[in-house]
Amino acid sequence: MKRLLLLSNSTNFGAGYLDHAAAQVRALFAGVARIAFVPLALHDQAGYTQKARARFLGFGIALDQVTPDACGRELLASAAGVFVGGGNTFRLLDRLERAGFLEVLRSRALEGMPYLGASAGSNVAAPTIKTTNDMPIVKPRSFDALGLIGFQLNPHYLDAEPGSRHMGETREDRLREYLEENETPVLGVREGGWLEVAGEAVSLGGNAARLFRRGFAPLEIAPGARIDALLAEARR
Repeated sequence: MKRLLLLSNSTNFGAGYLDHAAAQVRALFAGVARIAFVPLALHDQAGYTQKARARFLGFGIALDQVTPDACGRELLASAAGVFVGGGNTFRLLDRLERAGFLEVLRSRALEGMPYLGASAGSNVAAPTIKTTNDMPIVKPRSFDALGLIGFQLNPHYLDAEPGSRHMGETREDRLREYLEENETPVLGVREGGWLEVAGEAVSLGGNAARLFRRGFAPLEIAPGARIDALLAEARR
């Protein structure tokens, strides 16, 4: 059974790294002494690993860096849990593709290996990365990602500010454009929000989110709601 924790962000304003979801991280990795960390979304992978390792020591969990090579593939294949960190989603997907990690991560997660994602690490759990906010600083072979959930994510979702003089597109405008060309629904997850996935059950936690579906007005979703139930109801 899939066990995923997909965070919109890893740090809330005024709090420490992963502090806002510490209870959920502990629950996800309950009984796990050591996990693999995928820092491939950032340029400074060693520095990122050091930061994550220090935080996970506070959880009583050791952390091993996944490198984009055969050793990294073996580590993912045998890990008791994985944390895929944030950064640039295009770079993350490109490096996962090049290293041959996508199938390994997908199969392990579907087998029940606990999967923690933050920002870009959450984006790649969706069917594609088409709804990321990031710039395409590199060109992956495809936009197809892990497909561990049946809808798209937009982490760091921002509401338009009332009275703002900004005349460009809002985040909602961008996601409406996506739905003009694609049918897969998108969940805009605000800062401080996350998804907990257990098998096919997907629950929202931490903060309200906004669901976008083709042909429907955006739907505000309160923490505690079952996203899978809402999507199933919309398909009837």
